[in-house]
Amino acid sequence: MDQPRSAAEGETLAHGRIADTAGSRAGFRAEDRFEDRFDDEDYPAYSMGAAAEMLGVSPAFLRALGVAKLIEPKRSSGGHRRYSRYQLRLAARARELVDQGTPVEAACRIIILEDQLAEALRINNARDRPAGH
Repeated sequence: MDQPRSAAEGETLAHGRIADTAGSRAGFRAEDRFEDRFDDEDYPAYSMGAAAEMLGVSPAFLRALGVAKLIEPKRSSGGHRRYSRYQLRLAARARELVDQGTPVEAACRIIILEDQLAEALRINNARDRPAGH
């Protein structure tokens, strides 16, 4: 997918990265190769239960990250939340901050700012590199 990585392009990371907020798997084109989805960090492969178990958090924590606009999971055709690996990394970072005593809303804002900074640095580094390198 070629959506921007940064929250700088949209209101939140999720809005900047995911164009299809309806989130059904039917949104993938027929020409997309099955194998490509294994490497696609934006593919919504994980259910809420699996995501919560992997991160060691409750489903309520994942919902709170959605309310705070850090991540916006896609939805399956049945309406169930589906998370990508990228979203799980953001959620893991949020958990680290919350475990250190940071309120959820503040943790989400910190992560959004960290992501914007990383994107700005990436753009600056690409601009500073000579064309052949």
